[in-house]
Amino acid sequence: MSKPVKEMIIADYQRRFSDTDSAVVIEIRGMNANDNNNFRGQLSKSDIRVTIVKNTLANKAFSGGPLEGLAPALSGPSALVTGADSVVEVARELVRCAKEFDALELKAAILDGEFFEGTAGVKRLSDFPTKEEAQAKVVAIALAPFKKVVGAASAPGGNILGVVKEIQERLEKGETISPVG
Repeated sequence: MSKPVKEMIIADYQRRFSDTDSAVVIEIRGMNANDNNNFRGQLSKSDIRVTIVKNTLANKAFSGGPLEGLAPALSGPSALVTGADSVVEVARELVRCAKEFDALELKAAILDGEFFEGTAGVKRLSDFPTKEEAQAKVVAIALAPFKKVVGAASAPGGNILGVVKEIQERLEKGETISPVG
């Protein structure tokens, strides 16, 4: 491959992955064409893309950037998987697909500069909460004390309301209410 072609590929990788700070590296060697199409079709439904990369050119393109940490995984036939709302969702989908497609190998992942090596690393990443799930947990934790305060404050009010309702019903029936003493 000529130097200008290599430079064009490097520039393409830099452009294509400029906004990407996390990804999963897989190997799909040995997957037949039908399985490959089914695999990619399933991923595209979740807005996940698979890009076959040339390892040395990808390493040059990612050098100094957030994907630089993937260098140890970029050997042999490699594909970079990106997309969805977070790399955690990508990892979850790939772990699910690995059960269906035997030829799929999970090589590594990177999230916020942390490297997850091999199948075990990608599975560990898939157990992380997504950004939305983490935000929901934080909100639930932050609101928990207020729920208790509101519950405590409204409980006596509920009791008083019950007493007032009982008095109203008795008065409507014409009964007399005697003072508590």
